[in-house]
Amino acid sequence: MQPLSRSHRNQFPIPFFGLPIVLLVFLASPTSSCTEQEKSSLIQLLDGLLQDGGLTVSWRSDTDCCSWEGIVCSPDRRVTDVVLASHSLEGPISPFLGNLIGLLRLNLSHNSLSGGLPLELVSSSSIIVLDVSFNRLTGALHELQSSAPDRPLQVLNISSNLLTGPFPSTIWKTIDNLIALNASNNSFTGPIPSDLCNSSPFFAVLDLCFNKFSGSIPPGLGYCSMLRVLRAGYNNLSGTLPDELFNATSLEYLSFPNNDLHGVLDSARMIRLRNLRILDLGWNNFNGSIPDSVGQLKRLEKFQLGHNNLSGELPSTLSNCTNLKTIDLKSNKFSGGLSKVNFSNLRNLKTLDLWSDNFTGTIPESMYSCSNLTALRLSSNNLHGQLSSKISNLKYLSFLSLGKNNFTNITNALQILKSSKNISTLLLGYIFKGEIMPQDDKIDGFENLQVLDTGECKLSGKIPLWISRLTKLEMLVLRGNQLTGPIPGWFKSLSQLFFMDVSSNHLTGEIPLTLMEMPMLKSTDNSSHLGPRVFKLPVYTGPLLQYLVVTSFPVVLNLSNNNFTGVIPPQIGQLKVLVALDFSFNKLSGQIPKSVRNLTNLQILDLSNNNLTGAIPAALNNLHFLAAFNVSDNDLEGPIPSGGQFNTFGTSSFDGNTKLCGSMLIHKCGSAEAPTDTILSTKQTDYKVAFAIAFSAFFGVGVLYDQIVLSRHFG
Repeated sequence: MQPLSRSHRNQFPIPFFGLPIVLLVFLASPTSSCTEQEKSSLIQLLDGLLQDGGLTVSWRSDTDCCSWEGIVCSPDRRVTDVVLASHSLEGPISPFLGNLIGLLRLNLSHNSLSGGLPLELVSSSSIIVLDVSFNRLTGALHELQSSAPDRPLQVLNISSNLLTGPFPSTIWKTIDNLIALNASNNSFTGPIPSDLCNSSPFFAVLDLCFNKFSGSIPPGLGYCSMLRVLRAGYNNLSGTLPDELFNATSLEYLSFPNNDLHGVLDSARMIRLRNLRILDLGWNNFNGSIPDSVGQLKRLEKFQLGHNNLSGELPSTLSNCTNLKTIDLKSNKFSGGLSKVNFSNLRNLKTLDLWSDNFTGTIPESMYSCSNLTALRLSSNNLHGQLSSKISNLKYLSFLSLGKNNFTNITNALQILKSSKNISTLLLGYIFKGEIMPQDDKIDGFENLQVLDTGECKLSGKIPLWISRLTKLEMLVLRGNQLTGPIPGWFKSLSQLFFMDVSSNHLTGEIPLTLMEMPMLKSTDNSSHLGPRVFKLPVYTGPLLQYLVVTSFPVVLNLSNNNFTGVIPPQIGQLKVLVALDFSFNKLSGQIPKSVRNLTNLQILDLSNNNLTGAIPAALNNLHFLAAFNVSDNDLEGPIPSGGQFNTFGTSSFDGNTKLCGSMLIHKCGSAEAPTDTILSTKQTDYKVAFAIAFSAFFGVGVLYDQIVLSRHFG
């Protein structure tokens, strides 16, 4: 799935706001008035703005500037605070704000300010808190004269801008009162400053995540005796965690995810960080085992080591971390069972993610004592057995993923899980192999279920009636089973359903007209019908492709690889919200309906390997978002439409239609002779690969055809 937007990815962690300096608030005297010099400096800020957010209403030269919106003054008539956050301001930041000699706090965050950060503000002789985060500032930070007097700046927040270049070392040598620095979500390069702690002995918060910093972690950070928050994830850092770093024993928040760090987690060093509440080293190359000493980190709340090369068994001492709320160890190389950990001690645990490890055995009974669990993912391991009825103790469970294991008895599992009233995402793909799809009408729970995946289970039987009672269902994956019979007419009653994949079954009959009445596929105004959409855990559709919200998935109708007969209903043109439509590998006949031209959001259209006849409607070249198109192996005839997206499709899209002609084929329109085969025959897998490439290129880091429309597994 795609990562979160830049405006939400980075905010100061809670410890930052706990700093005394941030909580300082001064009350202004209502009778004070500012000096003409200060009024002039503020007016120069206003005059330089392209959009002032309505400040001109109160910022009038004939009134006292201490009464202006966003201005706070001290009793001695000096401006102490300029607070203009979220005021829709556009334009540059005036350097004349540096002339406000009594200014203590400047907050211009969450605007659209541009240009550089004026040196006059960073080098101010009075400002202690400077916050220009969430703007559009560009350029590099300026050097300060090394001979300049020490500056009082304590809190600097320049996060979520477009700043570039390295960090000038002279800044940290002259700002020796710095307590907190947030420079996250920019494009800074070069090494992390190594002398922050030497210059600022009270330094407590450093947030550099989502930048382009490179090199190793400077050992000097270990000399920050007051350092509580260290975040530098999503950079290009390499090397190991330096020994000196573990001397920063006040650390509560240590986060270096998504870098290229390696090494082992040394037991003796880890013990030193007894104050840790958050440890996030995910998406690196750490190896070895998790040391037993982790059990001495009694304050630990988040333990995130996913996507590394860790091995061995989980230490039993993990049970001692009774404050844990999140355990994320997914995608490692662990071994052994889970029973060594006494999960019943972890009563605060809310998220347990062990996806794609190598754990064996059964689900330990103690796990069902984690009564506060909201998200549990055990998929892609080697676990076996049946689901215990004790899972019903997890009253708050919302996200459950068990796929790609060796569990048995799907009827028992669903009978148990139906009492879990809060489950909204249930992923059961690749398990219960060869069993019968439960038809029992007593499966009547799941009133809050939004996502159901029982794909690739080889289940036999029919599409069960109890699915019709899942009134909040938004995504249904029944792909890769052995279901028979027609598609039931009650599907149109699933008013929230927008992703339906029943491909690779043995379904028969005609494509029912009731599918053409599905509300979420017809209406372009569905916002009022959408409920809570955020997954408790990212949903994976491939090794690296993850989704954080349900609405990230495209609107899909996939009926491919079945035995459907009859024609494609002309009413298909009503499904105007469709992004992907796949009817391939069936026995459909008749013509391609002209109404398909109404599917203006369509990006994937696969009608290959059917018995379709007639021409390709010329109006399909109006489908301007169409990125992948396949009508191969039918009996189509006439010219291939030209122009629009059709100029981008390769010959494999039309393979096996000997009566088609077009500029991209050997058989040109109007030629006297048509070869018996215009293009070499291609296997089904070749079509899917071609579609995957086309869809991937169109979406960039978005949805992949092979992983979504024909997705093999949701994890």
